[in-house]
Amino acid sequence: MVLEDIVASKVTLYAIPVFFAAIAIEMVLVRIFGTRVEMDGRDDAVSIFLGLASTVTNGASAFLTVAMLFWAAQYQLVAIPLTVASVVACFLLDDLRYYLHHRIAHRCRWPWAMHVTHHSSTHFNLAVALRQGWTKHFSGTTFLKIPLVLIGFDPLVVIFCGALNAIYQFFLHTQTIDKLPAWFEAVFNTPSHHRVHHGKNPQYLDRNYAGTLIIWDKMFGTFAAEDPNDLPEFGLVKDIETLNPLKIIFHEYWNVVKDVFTPGLTLMQRVLYVVAPPGWSHDGSRLTSVAIKQAADVVDETLSPQQA
Repeated sequence: MVLEDIVASKVTLYAIPVFFAAIAIEMVLVRIFGTRVEMDGRDDAVSIFLGLASTVTNGASAFLTVAMLFWAAQYQLVAIPLTVASVVACFLLDDLRYYLHHRIAHRCRWPWAMHVTHHSSTHFNLAVALRQGWTKHFSGTTFLKIPLVLIGFDPLVVIFCGALNAIYQFFLHTQTIDKLPAWFEAVFNTPSHHRVHHGKNPQYLDRNYAGTLIIWDKMFGTFAAEDPNDLPEFGLVKDIETLNPLKIIFHEYWNVVKDVFTPGLTLMQRVLYVVAPPGWSHDGSRLTSVAIKQAADVVDETLSPQQA
C-alpha cells in the first residue's frame, strides 16, 4: 500500500476492532490480577454505546469540517508534497493544534458542552475512551485545522493525522499501566499523565491537555504529574449521576439554553454564558475551575498575577 492510500484510508474504522479487543483484554487483566480499577458493566456499556453512536453522528456531520478544509486549500501558500517527512511534520503541528483545541474545550463553555460527555464517567478505563460527544463538528474548534491547510498540507493529510492522534489517545485511558520508562513519560502523553487530566481533584483541574506529546503542557505551563499519594478522583466537579445517554450528551447544552434565557440578564451576560469558562455565573453563585483551585490553595502558574 502506497502512502497516498494509507493517508486516504479510514484508519479510525480499522481501529475499532482493536479498541474492542483491548477493552476485553483489560477486563480480563483486571479480573485475573486485580488492580485499583473499579469496573462497572453498566457504565462501560453506556460509554461503548456513546462511542459507537458518535461514529454515526459525527460521521454524518463530518462534511462540515471536510468542506471547510478543502475550501481553505484553494488559498494555500504552497502545496507541500506528500512524503513520510511531511506527514510527520503535519502530525507534530496537528498535535499542537489538538492541545489548543483541548485547552479551549475546557476553558470555553460552548465546546465544553460537547467535551463534558468524555469526562462524565466516574470510572477510568479503556471503555471510557469511547465516551465521546456527538457534536464535535459544531464546537467551533475545528477551525483550528485551517492554518495547517493554508501553510500547505493536503486536507486529507490533516484529517489522517487527527485520526492517528485519536487512536493513540484511546490507549491512554487505563489504570492497568502505572508508569512507562522515564524518557517516554518526559516526551509523550501516557496513562499516568492522562489520569491527571481526568482527575477532579483541585490540583489536577485544567492540566495535561496533550494529545500525543506531553511537551506542549510543559511548554505552556499546564503540566502536572500524578501524585501517588493523592491519586486522581475521576469525573466532573459536580457529577451528573445518570446513565441516560441522551442526558449525558445534551445536559450541558440544555443548561446553556436555560442560562442564556434567564430573565433580567444583559446581552453581555447572555453571551458569557456561552463563551465564558464552565462554572461562570453572572451572580457569582457558581465556581469556575480557577475559583475551585483558589479555594483549595492550589497555585496555578498559568494565571497572571492579576488573575491569581
